[in-house]
Amino acid sequence: MTFNYFTVFLLALAITSSASPTLLSSRNVDSRSSSQLTDFALQKVLQDASPIFGPYKKTTSKTSTWMKSYPDSTPLTHMNLPGTHDTQTWNYSLATQQSLSGITSLGGQPVYPASVFRCQEDPIISMLDAGIRVFDLRFAFDITNSSLVFWHSQALQSQSATVEDVLFGFYRWLDEHPSEALLVSLNYESGTSKYAQNGAAVQRAIYEVLMSEVAKRYLVQKRNELGTLGEARGKITLLRRFGLNALPEEDEEKLYGVYFPAEQWRDNSPDIELVYNEAKNLTAYIEDFYETGAPSGSGAEVNIQWKLNATTAHLEKAASSSMDSLFWTFASAEFNADVPSVSPRIMATGNGTESTPLGGVNQRLVPFLKGMKGKRLGIMMFDFFGTPGELVETLLSL
Repeated sequence: MTFNYFTVFLLALAITSSASPTLLSSRNVDSRSSSQLTDFALQKVLQDASPIFGPYKKTTSKTSTWMKSYPDSTPLTHMNLPGTHDTQTWNYSLATQQSLSGITSLGGQPVYPASVFRCQEDPIISMLDAGIRVFDLRFAFDITNSSLVFWHSQALQSQSATVEDVLFGFYRWLDEHPSEALLVSLNYESGTSKYAQNGAAVQRAIYEVLMSEVAKRYLVQKRNELGTLGEARGKITLLRRFGLNALPEEDEEKLYGVYFPAEQWRDNSPDIELVYNEAKNLTAYIEDFYETGAPSGSGAEVNIQWKLNATTAHLEKAASSSMDSLFWTFASAEFNADVPSVSPRIMATGNGTESTPLGGVNQRLVPFLKGMKGKRLGIMMFDFFGTPGELVETLLSL
């Protein structure tokens, strides 16, 4: 086992909770020093997580506790839950890309402009404060095949922030906001380097992170079922988009969370129907239409409108059918290969010129959402969720 500051933190917790007074006295260690060690170790973990999670700060805004107003009996599938697509990319600027280029180049893959990969601009801690409750995170091994870190395709997002570090940021935040429930989608990111493999080593690594004692305390211990808000408060519901086919079958059976098999998640589809619990016939309806298929050279306006059409069609379906089913809509898209390129930012917010007079998908969704008062829409995943500022607020007000 790697002896890092996270390990120190767990050891410090063990010392604090289980060591006898006699032993502590004989070693001249009191509860205050143990508590200080715990605090120092936690701060180190959060510092390592900060390139992805953001610098940790306590949040107290109204939107940081919006779930307080809902009763415990509310099914999660009946709620409107704002989320962020490719959450980990918020800090992927040109400067970040250049700082990681020496490492990324070892993977032997071409890396395109940072704008191709960036889908957010606010850190996770700010997302939490703004009311975001669903997070889309993509992981793989680093170049050395030793640490689980975050990627978007071949773009390494941070070398220091591991999956476990970032989960610890969520755990700390939940301790301070016990009324809230988080849903975290974890997806293995393929194509990160020429040498990356989704084999037993990486699957074992993510399994151990999610089956650790601290993870068991904070992750909802249910399999392939979304329960009530009361069951999920103060915890993370895992939305598992990775398989464990290289591990023994019993490991697959032990891991909790809702599993969305890749073979059932049709690529670039506006209308996915995925049964995640056959015994109870529980179904997820998903829109993940991230490339519109518009002819090359169509431009931003056509791509934005085509994506908006797919998004609103799925939301209308969510508002009118299968109330006990999960609806998961991605408002995110791109057409990076178009000339000129339609990046995730342009698709979400427009290009700032008269060619997109109504802005991007985000701005155009606001009046649509205002017309859905009282409706269940389910999970909505946004790129650049802070533009316009009323987007998330409008979803939460329905």
